[in-house]
Amino acid sequence: MKAFYSIIFLFIFSASCFGQSSQPLVDTRADSLHDTKVNFSKRKKVFWTAGITGYTAMATGLYFAWYDNYDQSSFHLFNDWDEWQNVDKAGHVYSAYLQSSLIYDLGRWAGYNEDKALLISSVASLWGQLNIELMDGFSTDWGFSLADMGANVLGTSLFYVQQKVWKEQRLQLKMSYWPVKHSRATFPSENGLLTTSNYDRSVNLYGAGGIERLLKDYNGQTIWISANLSSFFPNAGLPKWLAIAGGYSAKHLYGGFSNEWDIDNQNFILDSQLYPRTSQFVLAIDYDLSKIKHSTEFGKALFKVLNIFKFPAPGLEYNKQDGFRFRLVFLN
Repeated sequence: MKAFYSIIFLFIFSASCFGQSSQPLVDTRADSLHDTKVNFSKRKKVFWTAGITGYTAMATGLYFAWYDNYDQSSFHLFNDWDEWQNVDKAGHVYSAYLQSSLIYDLGRWAGYNEDKALLISSVASLWGQLNIELMDGFSTDWGFSLADMGANVLGTSLFYVQQKVWKEQRLQLKMSYWPVKHSRATFPSENGLLTTSNYDRSVNLYGAGGIERLLKDYNGQTIWISANLSSFFPNAGLPKWLAIAGGYSAKHLYGGFSNEWDIDNQNFILDSQLYPRTSQFVLAIDYDLSKIKHSTEFGKALFKVLNIFKFPAPGLEYNKQDGFRFRLVFLN
């Protein structure tokens, strides 16, 4: 879940770059590197100053907001494969991909050529994610996760390889979220001395609501890989914006590896028949908003930002509990 905080940093970084220049992001991508009207020297200074300052602020803020509240230890590894049904691993792939994409765009905006922008974005994305993993490695409650780092490399590589081979992102990673209504029905601890509810447990794990739930509640998140159909089939006469997406999510997650936890030394075990930990796979229609034409640079930039999210659409869902189900509007 900490990987999503780096996405917020990237948006702040982007805004700080744009705020210090009157030129929009979308005006340079390929042809204006020799445009004398654009001061690329100034842009490079803005890019590196904002990037280094923003990264330092992000890393420092994350440490004091998160890690400083937990006990520290010597560096160690932690095998968290299959924790949270690996929804968090999908989130790491998405975060690394998105970081690479945003930093690449900013590098092109600053005047770097294709290869240099790709190199900068890949190194910066992996470095940022590596720092989070290193902080995990010194935390007693976690550890350096090779699985998380592998997911980070996968996300960065997905962006890099496509841009290098196709000069475009035919496969894009997206995220969707829909709030989950956690049951308020109470149930007792094993010895019957205390009671709690799924809702109380969710507040303890994921927060009470708002942006905290969006970032933390794995039950409401779906990570998607979206394929633009016209990019793969240019002669098929398909709408440029039409895509098809495969999504992964899970439900009934009230613990990392199992739905069992302690409160005041009282053990609670959630009924696995009522609340089975279940992975979900979805195939759904998608919209590639970056392919929609706009008359203004603001419209292009806005739709590019919105395109990191998957919006509701018809979809076919599968999970072991319910089998196949068609959803007229898939939410989560």
